[in-house]
Amino acid sequence: MSGWVWGRHPVLEALRAGAVHSVLLAADRRPAPVLDEIVRTAEKAGVPLREVPADELGRLVPDENLQGVIARMSRPLTVPLQQVLGQTEHVPLLLLLDQVQDPHNVGALLRTASAAGVTGVIMTGRRSAPLTGAVAKTSAGAVHHLLIAEAPNLVRAMEQVRAHGMWITGLDGQAETLVYDVDLTVPSALVVGGEESGLRRLTREHCDFLARLPMIGPTESLNASVAGSVALFEAVRQRLTAGLLPPGVG
Repeated sequence: MSGWVWGRHPVLEALRAGAVHSVLLAADRRPAPVLDEIVRTAEKAGVPLREVPADELGRLVPDENLQGVIARMSRPLTVPLQQVLGQTEHVPLLLLLDQVQDPHNVGALLRTASAAGVTGVIMTGRRSAPLTGAVAKTSAGAVHHLLIAEAPNLVRAMEQVRAHGMWITGLDGQAETLVYDVDLTVPSALVVGGEESGLRRLTREHCDFLARLPMIGPTESLNASVAGSVALFEAVRQRLTAGLLPPGVG
């Protein structure tokens, strides 16, 4: 990820995750409760906070809606693949992104992944949207609460996922099976393909199952973030019904 994150809620979530080195606030900002919370959280964590002219923020992070605050990150957002695969507190549910290139799709998928209790995310290192501040903002800060690994070769990563006892389901609009008919109560990984061509051939061949969403109306497909979100919450629904989620969920 680039050195800066911006926007009120993304900065606040980064502070809560302990991922911030320092915070810069626009001196002429309008009062807002969330900005007050940023100040309190930074002070409590001992994170340096400084007021600067708004144009200085724009010089550091140009062409973005900064909402009067930016933060310099203190650590990278990605972790080693083995750390993602080593999560065993609950039945694993992984999200794999196969060359999803739109930062807004990646951010939206990460936000959904966090809400759905995903245990880790694996994304391709090349031909994918990098984990920039734009992704962090679209994810509403969820990016700071997920274990995310970048895989130089997604197929090899899938082989390691399978070696850890997980079943891999790829979302494919041409599949015969509906996602509702796939058992997602077992340790699972859901694979979402890129916006233009979906899953690549080798990725598709290394899935245990291929599944689609039913398209009832004239629209032929959903975009990557919406399709992935529907599938993730189908896994949540199945696991709630099976009593596999922690007490109090749902």
